[in-house]
Amino acid sequence: MTASLELTGRVLFLVVDPAVIRAELAGRDLTFEPALELARDVSTDEMAPAWASYYFDERLAEHCLTGLRGGSIDAGAVRAGGFEVLVGGENFGCGSSRETAPYAQLLAGIRLVVAPSFGRIYRQNAQNIGLYTTTDFGVLERLRQGRALDPDALADDADAITREVARHGGLLAYAKARARGKVTLPVLAELSRPQTLAEKILAAHAVRDARGERVGSSSVTPGDSLFVRADLRFSHEYVTPMADALLRRAFGEEARVAEPESVLLFRDHLTFAADVLGGDPRKLPLLDQAALLPEVQARFAERHGIRLLGELTEAGRRGSVAICHEAVLESFAEPGAVVVGTDSHTSTAGAVGCVAFGVGSTDMAAAWVTRDVRLRVPATVRVELLGALAANVTAKDAMLTLFSTPLVKSGSVAGSVLEFGGPALASLPLDERATLTNMAVEAGALTGVCEIDERALRELAELRGGEAERWRARAARPDPHARYAGTVTLDLSSVVPMLALPGDPKRVVPLADVVASGAPRIDIAYAGSCTGGKRRDMDLYAAVLGPAAERGERVASGVRLFVQTGSERVRRYAEERGYLAMFERVGATVLGSACGACIAAGPGTSRAAGEVTISAGSRNFPGRSGPGQVLLASPLVVAASALAGVVAPPPPRVEPFS
Repeated sequence: MTASLELTGRVLFLVVDPAVIRAELAGRDLTFEPALELARDVSTDEMAPAWASYYFDERLAEHCLTGLRGGSIDAGAVRAGGFEVLVGGENFGCGSSRETAPYAQLLAGIRLVVAPSFGRIYRQNAQNIGLYTTTDFGVLERLRQGRALDPDALADDADAITREVARHGGLLAYAKARARGKVTLPVLAELSRPQTLAEKILAAHAVRDARGERVGSSSVTPGDSLFVRADLRFSHEYVTPMADALLRRAFGEEARVAEPESVLLFRDHLTFAADVLGGDPRKLPLLDQAALLPEVQARFAERHGIRLLGELTEAGRRGSVAICHEAVLESFAEPGAVVVGTDSHTSTAGAVGCVAFGVGSTDMAAAWVTRDVRLRVPATVRVELLGALAANVTAKDAMLTLFSTPLVKSGSVAGSVLEFGGPALASLPLDERATLTNMAVEAGALTGVCEIDERALRELAELRGGEAERWRARAARPDPHARYAGTVTLDLSSVVPMLALPGDPKRVVPLADVVASGAPRIDIAYAGSCTGGKRRDMDLYAAVLGPAAERGERVASGVRLFVQTGSERVRRYAEERGYLAMFERVGATVLGSACGACIAAGPGTSRAAGEVTISAGSRNFPGRSGPGQVLLASPLVVAASALAGVVAPPPPRVEPFS
């Protein structure tokens, strides 16, 4: 590690007032005071907008923070301002796993980021590429006095492996040292203790030596620093090119992916990107760059012999085989496994009783060689489910309700595993459990995992054609008296339809309160994404839109309703039941399977700041889905609102459409 860190550049404070930030960019220097109101929950979408992630080289510097609060910083302004230190508020770097966020900062000249707390993946990505982060605001006074900083002291809460990664100059340099046997991994204590579900799975996958030749431990303890062997590694075209470039830069052009049969690649995120970019003259130059990403990914797949689940080849049809998370849930993740993907919603797969979590491009580049990823064993928070959901309430409402609990609002679940169990879990089909685990990361958790039970095993067998006995034998279960960092009891019978207000998924209120105070109009209803594009979600849309179609009703005038399935399997399911024809009959636009409006990469993306979207997706950070405002709600509420033209409650009783 560098003996000392001398920073003589300027300090950029991301305060709440955009006018003050613009003044800083124009030359005004601020001094830190405790009363300074720093912007909290600055997401990675704001640090590097979705479209900026089409770049994976030095051009990213131009787009550093250009998405902040909907676009308050001009392209190139941060780099031109001569800043070396960036200061933000609580939960800095929440949201997506995109490594382009810290990478853009590093390329723009930022060397140190100071904040009270960080999003887990953002901070790990920063550490991986050599961008220093600290929660110690005292460094600002030391810098003002012209003093050099001790890099070791900046790693205020770093574990043993993280410190070694820093000393080697980044994760890939450390991975090369591992391959040569030049490092020693920390020894696990292997204490005799009752373990949570995630701890059992992580212990079984703990790597014991630098070369990865010994795997498995009798136990792990929260705070342990280790690498875990992944049963499945996957990436999509949005991220694969950057990880490929990092792999070749670190290990040479002859580097090869280890065990390519346990790697999957997906072409799913940019399938409909041209529909958005082509309509915005300012972004037309991005079309060529967006088209380059799948080409680079395809060459990578061919070079390493990796399976690529791509786009459709049928004439007259557009779409992807599947959104990566839906495909992993349907066909690949298994109970007791460890799954890693270059996307924060990798957590979706935890519905089948596995530990699944997102990593950045550098983590994946290293994992392609080592087959494992670094992790500090997280604490586990138990979510005990009781009662049963009412007829017009869904798992989406349950998660939004969970966000309003004191434990989540206080930030106490940050970086943890949410373990879902209790007698009411059996009442939820697999797709609804996937909504729980998908949105666990919006609570700030590393991931979510559901206890495996007979219902889940039966549904898996129906999806994949057998093997229930093998999955039952492999499934892990929490020990009695396992130690949890906290417990939340959620009575599903008390859950009501909920709504997340624009700006943050955790800004939740009961839907009835919004309706009573004057329901806002909507311009767009988006019924899709990895959160809202599953088979169960199609059932829910149909339960509201089907009766409307029979009554001859249509989507409200001025509202654009988009329905997007999460996979071709989901599409066939909806087509066989007559859903797709019925959706079109009420005026919906049915899109091919893919990601889309959730990341401003497809129809349903807002076009103007005044537009309001109600979405079945999981995130509504500023600018993520276009310049407009995004409300999050259940599939039932999205469908009901599309018909009403304003935010509307679902019918009091929801019956299956036939």
